[in-house]
Amino acid sequence: MSKIPLQAPEHSPGQSNGVVPRPKTSARSESRTEPRTEPRTEPIPQSQSQSQILAFRNPELKPLPLLSNHSSHAPAISQDGVGSALSDTPAPSAPASPRMPAMRSNSAASTPRMRPTTLDIPGLTKSKVSPDGKIAQRDVGSKLVIIMVGLPARGKSYITKKMTRYLNWLQHDTKIFNVGERRRVAASGHGYQMSSSSLERGPSGLAHALEQKESTLPQIAAKILINGESVDTLSPLNLPSPVREHHDAGLDCVDPRPARVVSPGPAPLTPPQEAENDKAMDQSASFFDPSNKKAAQIREQCAMETLDDLLDYILIGNGSVGIFDATNSTLARRKQIMEKIRQRAGPELNVLFVESVCQDQTLLESNMRLKLSGPDYDGKDPVAALTDFKKRVAIYEKNYVPIGDYEEENNMPYVKMVDVGRKMVSHQVRGFLAGQAVYYLLNFNLAPRMIWITRHGESLDNVAGKIGGDSDLSENGRKYAKAMTRFIDCQRKEWAIHQADKIANTHFPPIPGDHTPPNPHYGNETETKNFCVWTSMLKRSVQSAEHFCDENYDVKQMRMLDELNAGIMEGLTYTEIKERYEEEFFRRRKDKLAYRYPGPGGEGYLDVINRIRPVIVELERMTDHCLLVTHRSVARVLLAYFQGLNREDVADLDCPLGILYQLEPKPYGVEFKAWRYNPDQDDFEHLPDYKLRRAPVIH
Repeated sequence: MSKIPLQAPEHSPGQSNGVVPRPKTSARSESRTEPRTEPRTEPIPQSQSQSQILAFRNPELKPLPLLSNHSSHAPAISQDGVGSALSDTPAPSAPASPRMPAMRSNSAASTPRMRPTTLDIPGLTKSKVSPDGKIAQRDVGSKLVIIMVGLPARGKSYITKKMTRYLNWLQHDTKIFNVGERRRVAASGHGYQMSSSSLERGPSGLAHALEQKESTLPQIAAKILINGESVDTLSPLNLPSPVREHHDAGLDCVDPRPARVVSPGPAPLTPPQEAENDKAMDQSASFFDPSNKKAAQIREQCAMETLDDLLDYILIGNGSVGIFDATNSTLARRKQIMEKIRQRAGPELNVLFVESVCQDQTLLESNMRLKLSGPDYDGKDPVAALTDFKKRVAIYEKNYVPIGDYEEENNMPYVKMVDVGRKMVSHQVRGFLAGQAVYYLLNFNLAPRMIWITRHGESLDNVAGKIGGDSDLSENGRKYAKAMTRFIDCQRKEWAIHQADKIANTHFPPIPGDHTPPNPHYGNETETKNFCVWTSMLKRSVQSAEHFCDENYDVKQMRMLDELNAGIMEGLTYTEIKERYEEEFFRRRKDKLAYRYPGPGGEGYLDVINRIRPVIVELERMTDHCLLVTHRSVARVLLAYFQGLNREDVADLDCPLGILYQLEPKPYGVEFKAWRYNPDQDDFEHLPDYKLRRAPVIH
């Protein structure tokens, strides 16, 4: 994948210049050949067949016995009358280089395999190594390491969070490894000790809690963006069990969790060194000056330890994608990263560099405002903080080497994002996961907009308790459809007023009373937003949106939004399913996410995830408002994506009729609100403390 060579044995360690030469013989070929004796000097007869050549070079391999020496295009026939495999490909006129057979092992599930698998999609593929379609731990060649590159305040951490949410939603285990978070703990003196060498790793891992003061919403948002942390008030990842609470009663707020950092334990230091390192270091611009040797050592060690953690996750754990979130702005650092990856993972592990560049000044100022609300400048004067941050950026700029010529000369895959998606440049992107990540980045967008998700109004099959089908709305359902149309009309107007107020109260540097943080969006935030209404092709969904005016709303029907197909169980109640198909009923209850309904057209949640992937990508690409009128399984999958839910929570999410979910993309995630239809008032009421939870009954 990369032409960055590994260190040749004849080079001494002290002669390394950042690029380690590649050995002449790969590790894979060395592990599959016998120990060499004297080199073979006799020539290979040119008239021999391929099997005879293999036997000539490998005495243990025996060629097929030939009855006669016919033309090279005729199939060979053995003495017992059984011919070799037929092929429509003519035999080569000259012998090809022999290929050694792949190693076989009885422990197929655990033996590392460097050969990459071209396609692994949970629910759509299966193999002996991966019966569930997920990338197996041994398939190192199918995994991916993403290396972020760019100056500070270029949106790198925001990009990593978005990619992580998308890839995890596709059921590919992905995790962010943020160097800045570890660096803040190391330099703050919270029990973090420097090892005697910046390249040494301690024997054990220690958990370090980063103390967190009372934070404002902008500070929390900035910490999420910068550190890759999630906060339950904005993204409820662990849904409570319905056993202890009623599905209409759980409206308790969740306090933000303190950010936590895990750092490997360094080698023991002498007491004087420990005392010195316990002192908190000033992390202003001078901390990032290359002449500050102690700070440089801390930054170096933090980077390499974080990279080691990432490789542990990929090579030892079950991770499929590891994202290395740091500036990595110098060519020497990128060479060092590649050297370490190749030393530990070999040449087959895919590496993709993702560089974020900001040329638009307004976009850059928005990113800087987020940094000023972050942990490095917590409680400091905004003007002084901005001056210091610009000094920090200037230090990085002196040694900054953008991705380009060196990576292309060495066949290193990369993608360069300009202004968070305004322009994209890619080079030799390889591998299924890398292709998925780049495809997602091509549709990147953070325009301020509303996304609404709701189930259709009550249907006749809902009244009867039947699943699936294509019934009409009930009278209550038609009433809901009319109220929803009025409510969306009102919310669309109120949002435009709020957006204008937000723009009027945004300054740089920020001043008291500002609405912060702003969206780092390239474009005109004052432009008029269109409003799309997407429904499924089932009658109950189409009828729920029939009152929207075509002149003001773009109404469209999408088969991707249809309800999960229950196969032979379509039109049955859950009681009937349990009575007629008891074994299937309990199989589904055991693992709803992986279960697929039997019979023609039967689907499961993994099928729903894969068929609504184009809808997700389009929602990320478009800058207009959108309302999705869909069904329970689809609503669960959509909410799981936007809220970053764990996979075990997706299929059990409580999505009752009569609830409208409002989602607004923000720099720190997705702002979530819920509205419930009140039939007595024939209107919707805001639920300020609503949180997602598991359904009390398994459906």
